[in-house]
Amino acid sequence: MNIVFLGIDLAKNVFQLCGLNQAGKPVYKKRTGRKELLQTVAKIPACLIGIEASTGAFYWQREFEKLGHNVKVISPQYVNPFVRGQKNDGNDAQAIAVALMQPTMQFVPPKNLEQQDIQALHRDTVQDSVLLIIVLLQSVKSEGCCLIGE
Repeated sequence: MNIVFLGIDLAKNVFQLCGLNQAGKPVYKKRTGRKELLQTVAKIPACLIGIEASTGAFYWQREFEKLGHNVKVISPQYVNPFVRGQKNDGNDAQAIAVALMQPTMQFVPPKNLEQQDIQALHRDTVQDSVLLIIVLLQSVKSEGCCLIGE
């Protein structure tokens, strides 16, 4: 098994892996659960792993890098053109691996834990602000008040 590029389709509970050799030919396909994912990837010799950008992508990036792999996060919009056949987890994993092979592919910069925390805090603050505005507008509407002079 000579895996050079490994595409992993991240999901909630079941993950699909597709390994390609240097020529881009599939040489490894595996479906694994969340609990077994790190053990499965640890058994694979160091290679270039591709994962789609998502909320958990940077966590997995850090974990796979601890195992000695080089990991790149790809925006889903750059993976979609490489999906062959019906959209399913196996085809998605292969598309991620193929996208990873492209010499001009653009990758999402890695985020450390602190950067992710700040991003989550910012997202929560924006959501809270929007909710506050909605509540205030509903309150004004129910009171029959007018915010702008007639």
